[in-house]
Amino acid sequence: MNIPTKYSSSSVESKWYNYWMEHNYFHSVPDQREPYTIVIPPPNVTGVLHMGHMLNNTIQDVLIRRARLQGKNACWVPGTDHASIATEAKVAAKLKAQGIDKNDLSREEFLKHAWEWTEEYGGVILEQLKKLGCSCDWDRTKFTMDDDMSEAVVKVFVDLYNKGLIYRGYRMVNWDPEAKTTLSDEEVIHVEQQGLLYYLKYQIEGSNETLTIATTRPETIFGDTAICINPDDERFSHLKGKKAIVPICGRVIPIIEDEYVDIEFGTGCLKVTPAHDENDKVLGDKYNLEVVDIFNEDATLNSFGMHYEGQDRFAVRKAIAKELEDKGLLLKTENHINKVGTSERTKAVIEPRLSDQWFLKMEELAQPAIDAVLTNGEVKLFPKKFENTYRHWMENIRDWNISRQLRWGQQIPAYYYGDGKEDFVVAENIDLALELAKEKTANHQLTNNDLRQDSDALDTWFSSWLWPISVFDGIRHPENEEIKYYYPTNDLVTGPDILFFWVARMIIAGYEYKDERPFENVYLTGLVRDKQRRKMSKSLGNSPDALKLIEDYGADGVRVGLLLSAAAGNDLMFDESLCNQGRGFANKIWSAFYLTTLWEVKDIEQPESSKVALEWYQSKFQAALTEIEDHFSKYRLSDALMVIYKLIYDDFCGWMLEMVKPAYQQPIDSKTYKEVMSIFEGNLKIVHPFMPFITEDIWQRIEERSSEDALIIAKYPEVKAFDSQLISNFETVKDVVSGIRTIRKEKNIAFKDAIELMVLNNEGFDSKYNAVISKMGHISEVKSVSEPVEGALTFRVLSNEYFIPMEGSIDVEAEIEKLNEELKYTEGFLKSVQGKLKNERFVNNAPEQVVASEKKKEADALAKIETLKASLASLK
Repeated sequence: MNIPTKYSSSSVESKWYNYWMEHNYFHSVPDQREPYTIVIPPPNVTGVLHMGHMLNNTIQDVLIRRARLQGKNACWVPGTDHASIATEAKVAAKLKAQGIDKNDLSREEFLKHAWEWTEEYGGVILEQLKKLGCSCDWDRTKFTMDDDMSEAVVKVFVDLYNKGLIYRGYRMVNWDPEAKTTLSDEEVIHVEQQGLLYYLKYQIEGSNETLTIATTRPETIFGDTAICINPDDERFSHLKGKKAIVPICGRVIPIIEDEYVDIEFGTGCLKVTPAHDENDKVLGDKYNLEVVDIFNEDATLNSFGMHYEGQDRFAVRKAIAKELEDKGLLLKTENHINKVGTSERTKAVIEPRLSDQWFLKMEELAQPAIDAVLTNGEVKLFPKKFENTYRHWMENIRDWNISRQLRWGQQIPAYYYGDGKEDFVVAENIDLALELAKEKTANHQLTNNDLRQDSDALDTWFSSWLWPISVFDGIRHPENEEIKYYYPTNDLVTGPDILFFWVARMIIAGYEYKDERPFENVYLTGLVRDKQRRKMSKSLGNSPDALKLIEDYGADGVRVGLLLSAAAGNDLMFDESLCNQGRGFANKIWSAFYLTTLWEVKDIEQPESSKVALEWYQSKFQAALTEIEDHFSKYRLSDALMVIYKLIYDDFCGWMLEMVKPAYQQPIDSKTYKEVMSIFEGNLKIVHPFMPFITEDIWQRIEERSSEDALIIAKYPEVKAFDSQLISNFETVKDVVSGIRTIRKEKNIAFKDAIELMVLNNEGFDSKYNAVISKMGHISEVKSVSEPVEGALTFRVLSNEYFIPMEGSIDVEAEIEKLNEELKYTEGFLKSVQGKLKNERFVNNAPEQVVASEKKKEADALAKIETLKASLASLK
């Protein structure tokens, strides 16, 4: 067999991935085996592979490959999310570049462009995952906008509406002026920003008196419909029942009283803008105030903004401050830090806006999901610390705003037949809607043409919260064979940033629609950061090209590099050198295999050293396997990999192979060779989930195998009892060998020269290990002695003393010459140090620590001279 001396990942990876695909190893169908199921967190259909995807999907692949080796029916369902806001923005930008305004297109025309975009770019990230080695069941690939998936979403909407859990309400919502859609509270990120507090003067109607009000948003004065004071604030008691005039626009507004106003904040007066602040809306409802909406959907000012109409809100803020100052109505400004809501997707500053939207009541739905994680442990979070975050979110849950002013997504299945707010029906399709409308109106003359469907789309999360159920068609056909076999799934791997967005909502949906958990364990990865602890992002330019990393270090090297530092829940400080370490590990495994191909195998007697070495490694392997299983049970994949790394790199390559390796140009006995290759196969099995490509390649090279014997479906090693005393004893053997090698190095005793070893065996150490010590230390004979050996080189391990007679072991004349040279140098160094210490000027003027350092050098040199003289005396 022609085996390359070096491992080449580029020539191996596509070969074996294609082989796995051709033989359908990734595909799963229900059978009599125990199922092991993972559903992929569906990446955005417009996305490309980044470091977070690399980490998340490597972890999933490790779990799925390990389950496959354990004989389970492993099913990893891949797919993508239609990502309403992100995708619609990309499609709109593409159309704009072509001179087309998306608003000039009908829904059908826009969706045609969106589908074209999806078909062109939608599969990119899934293809990239294949480069990483991900063993997904690609035949099961799902997309949240597939017909069956959309049908399930609509079915759930109708069901929840009929249960009284979905309702339409006129509420203050989070408005993204860039995407021109509402967002849920969870999609708003509050960012601390430095701004200004503007002190504005409002004139009291019918007098020259003015009232000063502090605001962070002077542009919103056009929407003011009241001023509120605290009834207990004596400073303003004389203003009760009066009115004020809004600067610039001249609107006369009432002065109202409410304890909501904080007397200590700003001036103690509050301008009330019910259309643009949630708390102001509460006051507006309470006191029946006028509601004046001053913004267009893109956050430019509308006609209420007078001469600022059509200008952006932030441009108006600067301009109106200047106008107010010129009119003498801006008293002062102060620096002010406040938290500003921004869109998670577009990063635009959120604008509170009153709007008719669809909401899902969450409090009742959330309770089973709270119990599952926090009470009965049916769903476990790893690491456990995230339970506190989960508790905070779930126990303070608010109704979910599920409608979006977008075209890309499942269209809300509400059909309007009149002009009133309640003139609608909810149904899975227009034909059913028509029947309901006829029944509701008692008008049997209605036709489909009389109905118009709600133009809004559903929040993307409203489709992905069904993911573990809908990928197995469990909504449309709740009793089908696949949902009954694969659900609930086993493990979910995702980031803590979507613990509420997605994870909690999937748990809610699982109990609502299957009356059981959607998964048992949730493994929450950390964020991938750079060495400066910054989150990796395109904008910072600190995120490496994922595919370039694979090209440079191999997929196995990148996987190992990521996982060695990816403890559950902790952020990964990514350093490219980690991938280099992973590549180095792959090369080490390859070199070990290449070494075994060089051996000539013969039916000769097995050396005692090989017998003991193999016995030791079998126990060492089982001890490691026990530890690995424990780490996996706690989702400590990084720790499991490190155990494997040390086992193979240090114990297998560094010790066992050296112990069984035949002498130069000598054969290896067939018994040892067979056991070594069996051990090698065991090593390949435990490292395969982490490094699938190199392990499959070596596995297939060890011997010719059929497709039924591929490593990917081999049998994972069973945990068996092991001899812990043997492992402990071998640590002593290693220390003895290390002691021998240290003396060889210090005394320049070539390894080719055999030496004698004498042992004062105070420990009663088993002599069966002498064969290994002799092999690894190139010892001609190991003798037991009853007392210390005079004139020998010596070292100690535990209470045992080991002696190497100098006669015949070292070149005495050469050693004397070497020691004399070292003695001469040390005496010269001592003279120099003592010269400094005799210099009174130096001792009196030098810093205390410098003088102390020189005195230590003197003491060390004196001690070394004494040791060197003793060594010379022993050689003469």
